[in-house]
Amino acid sequence: MMKYGMSSSVKADMMLVGVTLLAAVSWIMSREAVLLMPPLLFMALRFLLAASLLAIVGRKPLAQLDARALWRSMVVGLVFAAGMSCWVMGIFTGKHVGEGAFLTSLGVVLVPVLGYLFFNEAQTRSTWSALVVASVGLALLSLQHGFTVELGQLFYVSAAFIFALFFRLNTQAANPSVRIDKQGVTHTDKAVPAIALTSVVLAMVGLCCAILSLMFEAWQPTFSHFSMPMLGWIVASAVVGTAMRFLLQTYAQSLSTNTHGVVILVIEPVWVALLAAVWFGERMNMQQLVGCVLIFAALLISRLNVLRAWFKTVTS
Repeated sequence: MMKYGMSSSVKADMMLVGVTLLAAVSWIMSREAVLLMPPLLFMALRFLLAASLLAIVGRKPLAQLDARALWRSMVVGLVFAAGMSCWVMGIFTGKHVGEGAFLTSLGVVLVPVLGYLFFNEAQTRSTWSALVVASVGLALLSLQHGFTVELGQLFYVSAAFIFALFFRLNTQAANPSVRIDKQGVTHTDKAVPAIALTSVVLAMVGLCCAILSLMFEAWQPTFSHFSMPMLGWIVASAVVGTAMRFLLQTYAQSLSTNTHGVVILVIEPVWVALLAAVWFGERMNMQQLVGCVLIFAALLISRLNVLRAWFKTVTS
């Protein structure tokens, strides 16, 4: 007999697929925006606006955060700020968006590795197999122009490593966790509500980018030539590519303490390639199509246990 309802794991997977689509849209928006204004200034305005919107909606959960929860959220935000600063500088200085999507997505591949090496988190054989297949698929999809070491690529690689740490810390903050202090006393930290956690994290990114922009970028030319297209990209990126995307991602990560689910985020470059084909008129060659197929195959491999359970449910 078929059972109705959906497990938390399946919900998280579906939400993370949605996150990848919103992230791909954000790539297009960000690329358009940094052609019109300094990249760090754009990131500051984008994230501060997104944080403000979420803070208004989630003012009650925010007001209820204790000092410990606020500190945990701020740490996650600082790590994410470092990663996003490197990412946007990669977009600004890099020559190929495809290479950038590949290198940044390696952060997702590194998450289970990080969990295994530093957090004693066991990974299934299917997860390791999926990572290998996904890495090959990402390379075929994004490196059709070859790979050359340049400043933009160094920014992307730095962002990938930082994002891997962010994914781990974000999952940890969004779920109850146990810690032992210096006196050997065990404490249980409550899960930080998704909307409150996301608001603080995005605000930290916006503040850090604003400080860096103030130090290294000239604001006067941008504001003296401010235009409606510029405003449009900032607002659209803040609402769709930031507030919606990261709230959905944080909530999805709150549904499971396991980090292997973020393997699903490797699908992001597939959406980037498809949207670039529509938006910029780019065409996908056979190599890229094979890469897309391998990435989808990796997703199926990583979720073999879930698919088996689902198949048994619908056939019983």
